[in-house]
Amino acid sequence: MDRQPIVAEMERARLDFHRLLDTATSADLRAGTDGTRWTNEQLLFHMLFGYLVVRTLLVLVHVLSRAPRGVSRRFAAALNAATKPFHVVNYVGSLGGARVLGHAGMERVLDHVIARLQARLLRESDAALARGMHFPVGWDPYFTDVMTVGDVYHYATQHYDHHRRQLTLPGASA
Repeated sequence: MDRQPIVAEMERARLDFHRLLDTATSADLRAGTDGTRWTNEQLLFHMLFGYLVVRTLLVLVHVLSRAPRGVSRRFAAALNAATKPFHVVNYVGSLGGARVLGHAGMERVLDHVIARLQARLLRESDAALARGMHFPVGWDPYFTDVMTVGDVYHYATQHYDHHRRQLTLPGASA
């Protein structure tokens, strides 16, 4: 698997995140988004949170991919059964995240998590990147029935790009 395109897309998202936050006014950040109930500021936190979640997903795939396929299938089914509570927690969690971290904190956390994900991706063996497990497809439009470790690394920026299109910041259309 060619790791460089995923490293590059993470770096593109990191630089874009900084630009979006650094050029937005307070009024821009408080404005609503297109297609969500979040403000731009809350959605930016949620976009950061997607990269944080990927760290946990990678651990799950590494562990559950070693179990018989039925284990991850049942695990994904259990998570799918909890889709509604997941979406509530996912929504509420992003309401105050930006306020807790602040804008500079959000940038620092994103820089750190992306640097760690990029370094980890470059260390992964081809065999590790090919390991996979079943995923709860009801949780996210970019989750597929079976995802590999490589897919999960790429998912982080798919999630970012999806939500970036929902921002209503002046610089978001660039």
